[in-house]
Amino acid sequence: MNSSKFLKPSALALALVGALGAQSVLAKSYVMTSSGATWGAAQDAAVAAGGGTIKFKSAGAGIAVVESSNKSFLKNAQKSGAVKGTEDMMVQWQDPMQDGGIVEMAVNPDDESRSALQWSLDAVHAQDAWAVSGLTGAGVRVAVLDGGIWDQHVDLINRIDFAASTSFVPGFGFNQDTGTFWHGTHVAGIVAAEDNTIGTVGMAPGATIVGVKVLHNGSGSFGAVIAGILYAGTPTAEGGGGADIINMSLGSLFPRGGGNTGAGQLVAATARAINYATDRNVLVVASAGNSGVDLDHSGSYITVPAQAGSAIAISATGPFGWAYGDTSYNRPASYTNYGTSAVWVAGPGGDFAWPTDEDCTVNTLAGDITRPCWVFDMVFSTVRGTNTSTYGWAAGTSMSAPAVAGIAALVKERFPGISVGDLKTKLAQTADGKSPYLGKGMVNALRAVTE
Repeated sequence: MNSSKFLKPSALALALVGALGAQSVLAKSYVMTSSGATWGAAQDAAVAAGGGTIKFKSAGAGIAVVESSNKSFLKNAQKSGAVKGTEDMMVQWQDPMQDGGIVEMAVNPDDESRSALQWSLDAVHAQDAWAVSGLTGAGVRVAVLDGGIWDQHVDLINRIDFAASTSFVPGFGFNQDTGTFWHGTHVAGIVAAEDNTIGTVGMAPGATIVGVKVLHNGSGSFGAVIAGILYAGTPTAEGGGGADIINMSLGSLFPRGGGNTGAGQLVAATARAINYATDRNVLVVASAGNSGVDLDHSGSYITVPAQAGSAIAISATGPFGWAYGDTSYNRPASYTNYGTSAVWVAGPGGDFAWPTDEDCTVNTLAGDITRPCWVFDMVFSTVRGTNTSTYGWAAGTSMSAPAVAGIAALVKERFPGISVGDLKTKLAQTADGKSPYLGKGMVNALRAVTE
């Protein structure tokens, strides 16, 4: 067993990092949308007339990601009126992850679970839901749009659809990222870590994960995120990922509105992609953001993708001194964005607000774990580490969103034909404690699958 240096995270602030520097001195990337509902021959011709090459397109959504070295590409492509577009933009969608240490375990069938560290399961009554219903999320497909999933992790290897998983980041596979934490791996484990007596258990341990890489080390282009949404939201029979649920533990603040230029068009294209997925009965779940912003009174700013199109925004909660016995799981996390106009429901995202650094020891069936007490208030899940059974802690709405996505998978298994609208309503009506911080309330897995 090894542990990394303990790093206490500061408030997590998501920020736009600016326009895309040229991929080379010649070529730039553009996000183009059709003037109509779909993309067809007229749109292809407009791009060709401008001197562009289509790198990805969705005919049904009327969106394409295009590359061109022609300085007059946009002007020439838009002459016919068939398309409009703007230069793509690179964004820091996720904060650099700081963690509370990792736990590495030998892969041994006799290892006992570390689920004793997963207060998040208790927070949403997940075990109660499994016991009463026998549901695991089996047959439900959850696309994790993130920075990469370590596909050899013992808790994830049997849950991933390798054939459908893909990457929209040039030069990298869906199973590649940087460092030893791997944000996407942590998120995937919260959704669907397998119940295999090793390590952790996800909210929907029988669900299928479709890994879609749209970021690298936390940053990525609008075009990659949009392409990832469209791919995941398209049925497998049509060449897509065939997701029932899309989780996006990513986000940033952008000017509200924005007209027809720059970020405004990119946000509008993101909303169009999300609505495309929703129209195909795919639930889109997104982090509400970690800037502590009151989204009811945020003036000229919105958080994207959480407030784009028909996505549902998830705020975060976390205990304050769980290692000392605190079980205030509905307590709003110190960093979470909030606001009844934006937040749909809340989920367990963890916190790091405990003010001192004294150590606490928690007993698990696999042995005692000693860490600074604030670490245990964070969410424990799978990470990349240095072997196939490594785990770690993190906090953020990045952690609360996949918890809700996993519970939505349980509901989807329980009610296979449920519409997205009814699924949203079910999550809201069975949540506990409506407030500006919790939205319609703290998600409740037991109530969601039994009421």
